[in-house]
Amino acid sequence: MRTGVTAVRSAGPGRAAAAAAAVLALVCAVATGCGSRLPESDFTARPSGTPGAVDGNTASDTGVTPDRVKIGIVTSATSPVGGGAFTGPRDGARAFFAALNRAGGVHGRKVDVVTCDDGGSGVGNNQCVHGLIDRDKVFAFTAGSVLDYAGAAYTSAKGVPDVGGQPIGTAYDTYPHLYGIYGSDAPRDGTPGWGGTLYAGTEVYRYFKERLHARTAAVVSYNQADSARYADQVRRGLKREGYRVVDEQVDFALPNFQAVAADLRAKGVDVVFDAMDIHGNSQLCRAMDAAGVRVAAKVTNVQNWSASVPDDYRGSPTCRNSLWATSSSRNYEDTGHPEVRAFRAGMDAYAKAGGQVSGPLSQWQLEGWAAALQLTDAMASCGAHLTRSCVERYLGRDHPYDAHGLLVPTDFVVSPTPPTSRRTCLDVARWEDAKGWVTQAADMDRNCFQVPQLPYRP
Repeated sequence: MRTGVTAVRSAGPGRAAAAAAAVLALVCAVATGCGSRLPESDFTARPSGTPGAVDGNTASDTGVTPDRVKIGIVTSATSPVGGGAFTGPRDGARAFFAALNRAGGVHGRKVDVVTCDDGGSGVGNNQCVHGLIDRDKVFAFTAGSVLDYAGAAYTSAKGVPDVGGQPIGTAYDTYPHLYGIYGSDAPRDGTPGWGGTLYAGTEVYRYFKERLHARTAAVVSYNQADSARYADQVRRGLKREGYRVVDEQVDFALPNFQAVAADLRAKGVDVVFDAMDIHGNSQLCRAMDAAGVRVAAKVTNVQNWSASVPDDYRGSPTCRNSLWATSSSRNYEDTGHPEVRAFRAGMDAYAKAGGQVSGPLSQWQLEGWAAALQLTDAMASCGAHLTRSCVERYLGRDHPYDAHGLLVPTDFVVSPTPPTSRRTCLDVARWEDAKGWVTQAADMDRNCFQVPQLPYRP
């Protein structure tokens, strides 16, 4: 472990969000994080501060010319989960690069974005990765959000930096040259985590125990392997935090949510966690409202943190207004923060200019913007001589990165031994019909807990 710094880790949207057959929800990797904090300006200039700086630029690496740099984004835009489930990071990144190009690019180089839809399959992902690397000659990837990152090993073998991707599987804790949006301190030596074992913190459960005084928690899952596996992980974390846990499992094909709702009411559940997709969640909410179930919080995950809540949870106003979400990124509704305002203005300008945006504002769009910002800051640090190795030196430095305040600080400094406990920070928001997502933590960088790290095997 590093010395001389105070370890603070990002919560990341979860340890996971779960997947049901054909993957009905996302399974996210353990988040990791950072060390002592210094202003990001100590390390790099703001990219928009270097428009027109083409003097001395060369065709310094694959995908780089004196005035252009080519970046790839792979997304499961069409998948078994349904259209729009994975597109938020892509849309946020494209909006960022559009704004960057209007400002002159990075060191005078405009960014050309090449996207690929892998269809949510491993075969499709391999085709996208090979096509973007071998045919399109991209310099780097960013803001990936895919169901099955089957091409991760090839990306790493070719030395292509992949920056700010969503850790839906274990790839970002497995391979070098891959840098997930929440950081990683795993060895990334070709095996997930530490010898095949990953670690998850209990900070989310600690938050609801301490702030809402929750004591009885329900975990709702499908009778499907991925959903059940994630539910077991949630149960272990809740029990470690001292909760009484109510286990609810429903049939994937014919779920009886009415029976679940009745049991939640009978057992006096305070807070509900789930290992289901948005469709299952909306059905559960309708059943809870019909049964008169009221809970302090129904906790959802970062990919459901969006302005689509009124449509997703139509007809269940009580449950809808008990939705809470946690993340390692700043609430996209936090317009008091300058980088959030930049994100919202950039998304608005991108949409008005005819850019493809496949949904209302969301936290995943903001995280895609942050991913593109991180890659751009790394490229800006290279000046005229932009190379992959320079970008990776920036990413691998022993200093936290916070995307100008959008992320709980993260880094990629390797810890040779797995963590046993960690000080972990997170942002928290609650849905209110009249206001949208309302931030519950005064400062996400101070909303932190020293929590145990529980091992699990993916």
